[in-house]
Amino acid sequence: MTPASSVRVLSRSDLVLLVLAAVFTVGSVLAAHRAGEVAPFAVSAVAIAVLAALVGRAVDHLSDRLGAGAVGVLQSALGNLPELFIALFALRAGLTGVVTAAIIGSILANLLLVLGVSFTVGGVRHGVLEFSAFRARMIMGLMVLAVAGMLVPSLASFVHAPAAGHEVGLSRVTAIVLLLVFVLSIPSSVRREAGPAAAAAARTDSRSTDSRTADSRTADSRSTDSRSTDSGGHWPLWLAVGMLAVTGVLAAYVSDLFVNALQPAMQTLHISQAFAGLVVVAIAGNAVENAVGIKLAWQNQADHALSVVLNSPLQIALVLAPVLVLLAPLVGQTPFTMVFSPLLVTTVATGTVAVSFLIYDGRSDWLEGTAMVGLYTIIAAAFWWG
Repeated sequence: MTPASSVRVLSRSDLVLLVLAAVFTVGSVLAAHRAGEVAPFAVSAVAIAVLAALVGRAVDHLSDRLGAGAVGVLQSALGNLPELFIALFALRAGLTGVVTAAIIGSILANLLLVLGVSFTVGGVRHGVLEFSAFRARMIMGLMVLAVAGMLVPSLASFVHAPAAGHEVGLSRVTAIVLLLVFVLSIPSSVRREAGPAAAAAARTDSRSTDSRTADSRTADSRSTDSRSTDSGGHWPLWLAVGMLAVTGVLAAYVSDLFVNALQPAMQTLHISQAFAGLVVVAIAGNAVENAVGIKLAWQNQADHALSVVLNSPLQIALVLAPVLVLLAPLVGQTPFTMVFSPLLVTTVATGTVAVSFLIYDGRSDWLEGTAMVGLYTIIAAAFWWG
C-alpha cells in the first residue's frame, strides 16, 4: 500500500457520491420553489436515492467495528429510514393509499425486484450462485410468519369476523407484537453471524472447496489492491457516525419535499396512489438495498447479498409497518391500520411464498432471477390503474 493511499480517507467514488448528494439536495430545494409539477418530484427522488447510498457507504465503513451481524441489522434499518420519513410525511399529507401500497411495495420490491436482479446479474457472470440454504430458509421462514401476522387485520376484515369493527385496536396489538418479535430477534441475528458455529461451518466449507477458496482469495486480493488505489482507507469512527447523522437529517428534509411534489406529479403523469406507493416510493426508499445487493451478487458474495436484501423486507414487516401504525395518530388526522386491499394481500403472500420455494435449496441462477423480476413487473402493471 502506498503512503498516499494510507493517508487518504475519502476515495474518488466517495467524493463523487458526496458531490452528487450536495447537488441533488440543493437542486431539490430550488426545484421545490420553482414552477413545474414533475421536475421537483424527479430531483427529490434522485436526492433521496443518493442520500440513501451515502447511508449505505457509512454503514460499510462501520463493519469492521460492529461485526457482520450487527452491520446487517443496522444496514437494513438505516436503509429503510428514508422510506419511514416518506411514509410519515405522506400520512401527514393524507396520502394513506400511498403509504399502504408502499409498505407492500417495499416488501415486493426487495423480494422480487432487487433479489431477482441480484440473481440475474450474479448468475450471468458466475453461473449458479450458491448460498447458505439454512440461513435462507430461516430468514424466509421468519418472513412468512411476519407477513402472515401483518395481514391478520386484513383477513379479519375480509371475512367479516367480530374483530372486523375493531381494525384500529387489532392493528395496534399486532404492531406491538411484531415489534417485540423484532427486538427478541436482534441478539440471535448478531450472534448467528459471528458465532462459533458459523465459523466452524465456514472452515468446513473451506476444506471441501480448497481450489475455489484459493481462487476467491486471489480475486479478493486483486479487489483489495484495486480498492487501495481507488477507494481510500476506512473512514474514522467520527466520520462514519457523523455521515449517518447528517444524511439522516437531510433525508428527512428531502423526504418532505418529495411528498409535497408527489401529488402534483401523480396528477400530471396520471399515476394512481397505489402505483406510486407500490413502485415509485418503494424503489426510491430502498436505494441502499438496490445498490448493495446487486453489487454483492456481481462480486459472487451471494450469502451477503441475500442477507442484505432479505433483511430489509423482514424489517419492513416487523418494524416499519408497526411503527407507522403507532405513530400515525401523532402525524395524521386519521389512524393508520394494517387493513390492506385484497389485491395487495394476495400479491405479497404469493411473492413471499414463491421466493421461499426458489431459494429453499440454497442455489439460484439468472433464469430464476429473471422470473422474479418478471413477476414483479406483472404485479406493478396490475396496480397502474389503481
